[in-house]
Amino acid sequence: MEKLSNAEREAELARLDNWIYEPGQDAIGRDFRFKDFSEAFAFMARVALLAEKSGHHPDWSNVYNRVSIHLSTHDAGGLSQKDITMARQIDALMT
Repeated sequence: MEKLSNAEREAELARLDNWIYEPGQDAIGRDFRFKDFSEAFAFMARVALLAEKSGHHPDWSNVYNRVSIHLSTHDAGGLSQKDITMARQIDALMT
């Protein structure tokens, strides 16, 4: 898996809603809010299943009803198509 070029990154980010580019980490991140801890934890469980299936695991944290997710492909040295695909799959869980 190769790191996205600047042009590829910009094109992909334009098609993602609510994901923010984090230049210091060459990653994308998004914060999610839920009604309560139970909903946040259930969301994390669904993301965990996606991550295991794809072999791509996010950096994330949870505080009560908030989940923060950061995606970067360590093997590629930054943002790759794998991260964009995972972001889209995570977004699909919200519909």
